[in-house]
Amino acid sequence: MRACRLRLPAVLVVFAVLALAPSASASGNAGIAALQVALHARGYYVGTIDGVKGSATTAALRRFQQQEGLPPTGTLTPATRRALGRYGRYPLGSRTLTRGAVGWDVAALQFLLAWHGFPSATFDGGLGGHTAKALKRFQRWAGLPADGVAGASTIAALRKPLARCPLPLAWPVQAPVGAGFGPRLDRFHAGIDLVAEQGAPVRAAAYGRVAFAAFANGGWGKLVVLVHRDGVRTIYAHLSRISVRPGQTVATGEQVGLVGATGDATGPHLHFEVRLRGAAVDPRSALP
Repeated sequence: MRACRLRLPAVLVVFAVLALAPSASASGNAGIAALQVALHARGYYVGTIDGVKGSATTAALRRFQQQEGLPPTGTLTPATRRALGRYGRYPLGSRTLTRGAVGWDVAALQFLLAWHGFPSATFDGGLGGHTAKALKRFQRWAGLPADGVAGASTIAALRKPLARCPLPLAWPVQAPVGAGFGPRLDRFHAGIDLVAEQGAPVRAAAYGRVAFAAFANGGWGKLVVLVHRDGVRTIYAHLSRISVRPGQTVATGEQVGLVGATGDATGPHLHFEVRLRGAAVDPRSALP
């Protein structure tokens, strides 16, 4: 029997709608992101996990449906979800998530955590160590018990609007944005990349104090971190030279270093991040 002719119980219809309903808390749809993760796991989708049901996602869904002997409608039917196996099960909020869980809801959880400033390595639909750590950090940030268990209160917090930087910031480099804040392939880019020439001056985005100024592991290269008021920190990575020292106070527009390509960088640019009490927020929410 064709799945499109089945009459679903009301609860399944509600779950299907909720799974694809836009979330107010992210620039992308967590349900669509979960679908992209499921299709990626089956080898049909190779684009960015961005929560946008564009032509690439629709084409991948149709190819999967055709391969599974289903009507290639390009829409998510109950039969399609069943065919996706464990990655198609469990709408977000239908169960409590603990470490080791795998499913549609875990992929949606990872997507929402990332947009709230707590990325967890790759979007893969599995609640492993990276996701558990990101979940605990978000729970602390949101004032919830940091138990690494995603229940109703955690899901409700993830559906709230995204945090924004409360301080007005100045551009650290006058240069075009090469990569923005948001998903990039199966990961999340927690800042913006400003493509500038090698040696271009990098300036403080706001008045603050230097908390870190040295070479940092983890791909940062030569790194400067400034602490500002209201729980805000700004991060300047891949520098070719550092011009400040820890403990120093800097004014808005004061030079903190020079653009470079140190650390994990394929060419000269400034990776610029803004953190609010530890959560990565989109720098462009505070830039003129």
